Amino acid sequence: MSETVDYPALVLKRGEDTRLRAGHLWVFSNEVDVQRTPLTGFEPGQACAILDSRDKPIGVGYVNPHSLICARLVSRGLEHALDRSLFVHRLNIALSLRERLYEAPYYRLVFGEADGLPGLTIDRFGDVLVAQTTTAGMERLKEPITEAAIKVLKPAALWWKNDASIRELEGLPAYADLGYGEASLPLRVREGGLEFAVDPIGGQKTGWFYDQQANRDQLARFVKGKRVLDVCSYLGAWGLRAAALGASEVVCVDASASAVEAIEANTERNGLADKVKAVRADAFDHLRALREARERFDVVILDPPAFVKRRKDLAEGRQAYRRLNELGMQVLAKDGILVTCSCSYHMPRSLLLEGVQHGARHLERQAQVLVQLQQAPDHPIHPAIPETDYLKGFLLRVVPA
Repeated sequence: MSETVDYPALVLKRGEDTRLRAGHLWVFSNEVDVQRTPLTGFEPGQACAILDSRDKPIGVGYVNPHSLICARLVSRGLEHALDRSLFVHRLNIALSLRERLYEAPYYRLVFGEADGLPGLTIDRFGDVLVAQTTTAGMERLKEPITEAAIKVLKPAALWWKNDASIRELEGLPAYADLGYGEASLPLRVREGGLEFAVDPIGGQKTGWFYDQQANRDQLARFVKGKRVLDVCSYLGAWGLRAAALGASEVVCVDASASAVEAIEANTERNGLADKVKAVRADAFDHLRALREARERFDVVILDPPAFVKRRKDLAEGRQAYRRLNELGMQVLAKDGILVTCSCSYHMPRSLLLEGVQHGARHLERQAQVLVQLQQAPDHPIHPAIPETDYLKGFLLRVVPA
């Protein structure tokens, strides 16, 4: 018989093991038998053995007694400790997928639950890694994570970008620092034959949105010789890709002054200054101004930040997406292409499309879905964990009704 870990037990109530045995990795606080294993007996982030009501093992995970999601399962069975060896194994499995998908080392290496490492994200920028922990359990395991990353990838540096708002729910502080090695900023990312400067410390998330890479590849068939508007542009990924693929003119819009500066620098870096203009403005305000000026674009790209961060925000966020899409269509040429996206998990794909259709009918136009968009394959979707399926979008043709 193989050895088993010696972690304190977290026992579930009767029947509450069903979702875990079906593949999910989360345990909610109301599913724990607190009479037998009080949550107050655990420290935030402490490793545990998760058992069903009959004391049969489900696996090894970690606990946070102060969080609604009070435990996360990391390894099934009780044979593997939460240590360097486990992380080496999981990183090797994650790496084998990404090396199959991409020729160059620019991708999301670890996508939390989908890669069997709940609470951990790692993005790869050549020989530099940028990692995030969003749970107390993974925060405690930073040292073996770093050791495993060094063994598997031999990076020049690993940055920790731990400022996500979700950390507040775990009682964790926000910070960003260099965890290993040496690396000057900004970093560089290559996509579609272009090079972008990325600031993992001052920028959004880990500095780059790899989840849209495959969707940006879709532009090739639609932008040649066209006038393109890229709204909520951030570092200009959509807009510069469009320019490189043959667009005649591109306007990138972002509310952030630093983002506009970065777009201009990336435009110069890639020799596209004659095609691309960056504008600092609020997305809604600028679309209204363009409408009043009777400006028209052949392709309009809408890739806003999440409008629905919590389930209770759905009604308000749904209206925001509808208004944004209607404004986008108001500056779209008669036979134009609309690219619209939502990174809000709580915003169903059907409601996003419903908002587009509502706007189209209000403008007496007809929308045709050409391509359904989702997150890139370096953000794999776990079939048992709907929360891993968060990015949705559409590439549509919009014509007069």
